[in-house]
Order: sequence, then C-alpha cells, then structure tokens
Amino acid sequence: MDYVTGLRCRECARPYPAEALHVCDYCFGPLEVAYDYEALRSSVTREQIAAGPQTIWRYAPLLPVTDPEPIDLGTGWTPLVRADRLAAELGLGELWIKNDTANPTGSFKDRVVSVALTKARQLGFKVAACASTGNLANSVAAHAARAGMVSVVFIPSDLEVAKVVTTAVYGGHVVAVEGTYDDVNRLCAELTSELPSWAFVNVNVRTYYAEGSKTLAFEVAEQLGWQAPDHVIVPVGSGSQLTKVAKGFAELHAVGLLDDEPHVRVSGAQAQGCSPVATAFAEGTDAIRPVKPHTIAKSLAIGNPADGWYALETVRKSGGSFAAVTDDEILDGIRLLARTEGIFAETAGGVTIATLAKLAAQGVVRRDERVVAYVTGHGLKTVEALVDSAGPTATIAPTLDAFHEAVAIDATVEGGRP
Repeated sequence: MDYVTGLRCRECARPYPAEALHVCDYCFGPLEVAYDYEALRSSVTREQIAAGPQTIWRYAPLLPVTDPEPIDLGTGWTPLVRADRLAAELGLGELWIKNDTANPTGSFKDRVVSVALTKARQLGFKVAACASTGNLANSVAAHAARAGMVSVVFIPSDLEVAKVVTTAVYGGHVVAVEGTYDDVNRLCAELTSELPSWAFVNVNVRTYYAEGSKTLAFEVAEQLGWQAPDHVIVPVGSGSQLTKVAKGFAELHAVGLLDDEPHVRVSGAQAQGCSPVATAFAEGTDAIRPVKPHTIAKSLAIGNPADGWYALETVRKSGGSFAAVTDDEILDGIRLLARTEGIFAETAGGVTIATLAKLAAQGVVRRDERVVAYVTGHGLKTVEALVDSAGPTATIAPTLDAFHEAVAIDATVEGGRP
C-alpha cells in the first residue's frame, strides 16, 4: 500500500502531486514528501518490519515509493557498534557508532540512491545522473548498472582517485568538471532544465532521494530495541542528512513505532575548511554565507549547502550544537576511531569523530546520554589523506635479531603495543 499523499512545500505548505518536482512554483521553497500517518499507524507494526528484508526496504511503508522489486544492492541494516573503548577515551558513557561503511558501495549514499532511482524508474526515467563529491557518484553508477539504466555522473576534477575509479568501473559516464562541487551542482541544475528526461537524483528527484536518509534513524531506533538515543552526531555537507535523521525519529513516533515521544538532541559536524552552517550557529545568525571549500573532507565540501538553514534550525530546536574541526583534527579522528573500535572511516567520518571529541570536551555531549555517532563512508575511499602518516612501523632485515631490535612488545602483557 502506498501511504504517500503527495508533496508539500516546506515553506508555504502548498500541496503538490507526487511527481518529479522539487521546488515550489509559488515561493521557491523546497518540497518534501507527505504521508498518511494515521493509515500508517493502523497498519505498520514492529513485527511486520522485523519480518522484512535486512535492508532499508524493511521500512518500505515509510518510504516514498511502492515497488515489489526496488533497485537494491543490499543497502542498510548496517552495524550499530557499542563503542566502549572510544567512549572511555572521550569520557563518555553509552556511545554507539552507526557504521555505514558497511553499505554496498561503502557509504550511506546507497540509502538515498536506492530510493531515488527506484522512484525515478517508476516515473519513467531512463538516465540516472547526479552532481557528486564522490560517494554519490559511486552509488548512482552502481545502482544504475544494477537496474540497466544509463548513468552520467558529474564530479569535481580534483576528486580522490579511489572515488573516481570506484565510479568509472561500473561502465557509466563520468564527467570531471573543473571547479568546486558548487560549480558542478550549478551545471547540473542547468542541465536538468535542458534534459527533463534525465533523473538527476539530487536535483529533480531530490525530494524522494532525501527520504532515504530517514532509514539511518529507523535502524538505530530498531537496533536499540525501539528506543531513540538521547544525542546524535551527524556530518553536514548539504545538511539534508541531518534534517532527515531528525525527521525519521519523529516519524517513528507519529506512526506508533516509538512509544515515547523522542527528544533527540542533534549535533552537526563540519570541517573548518568548509563550515558555513557551523559558523552561522556559532555567530547566532540565520544567515548562512557561502564559502569556497578548502578541506581534506571533500565529501562534505559543499560551500553553499542547499539544506543548510534547515539543518541549523533542526539543531537549534533539538538543543544540539555544531562544531567545526581542522584537517589535523579530522586525521586524528580517523585514527582514534580505527585504534579504539577497528572501524576505518573516510575523512567525513573523521569529521564526525573529531566533532564528537570536541563537543564531549566542552560538555555539550554528556556522559549521562546515550549517544550515536554516524560514520557514513569507508576509509578506503580517502586513503590519500593518510599516506604521510600511516605506514610501516619498521622496515627490517628478515632475521630475529632485526625484529627484536626494531619492535619492542612485552609478550606477557595482553594487548601490548609497539
């Protein structure tokens, strides 16, 4: 059963049909999907969800497309890892890592793309396209290949090599644009008008695409025994993911899947070299000034975030906070998570962990809270960031004497380190 009632402008609340629309033609506000929550409440149960596939499609009634065979690579139901060693280092109590590095193409973007392209196919689109800082390009190319669709993805020309290779391998078109992500996005917005038969997942079908991020909240709540956390830390590029995580927790209560109304504090994480939303939060203003990105966290390098104002509003209303972290802090965050919990995150994950550490040190993230930090991409995508600081601890001749001289580990101490 389809529970979508249509689209609605986030600014003026005007209704629209559930078509390939993303901007209100009256006030130019963004559109979002509207659902019949009363019908959902009377028909969707925890048991029904538990009996579904171990993918995002276990939550199909809460997603904006009805399809018995969605375009699915097995996305979602990623590990929620209890991070006691990391918590101890940061002086926190109950800390969890939502490890979305385990998705098919190594990032949370598989969630939004699976939803967007399933809807695009339903609407009759044959070409899948996007503007991307890398992870989205990977995912669009992979899902399009799975569905037999043509893919055309647009990326900044200075993107990490791994992200370029892991996009091109699927056989679609990869167009490198000389400029920033904001330049790429602007070009794609222009192309959307010229090529109305193409599904630009983060432009003309963005309304549906963004809904895939809600599953990050759905899974966490279910994995915690149908309870919401007290505080979540979410990386911010466009700001869409953060707003949809908050929406996801609220929807679970609206349809009766969470008994208690969730009061989740939402905090945002940005790189200092591209922190327009964090800056606005720190200055206490609603004005988000576009910036030219300069950071190793290229997947978050969006200088003019489309949902920045909504992310700012969500954080303020929830009682959360924002922090911006330096490139050195990002690298420290990657290493800290890997060393304590065995999870290798890309630079965006380093932003999340470094922000978590900073907010914990400030007392914003508290020891008495159940905290979830979202790690949204795999470190193999951004290995260039670590090549100067991660390598062999020693290079030795193939002899016992050389080993003992170079590596001093007390074999009698459990967990001894060089």
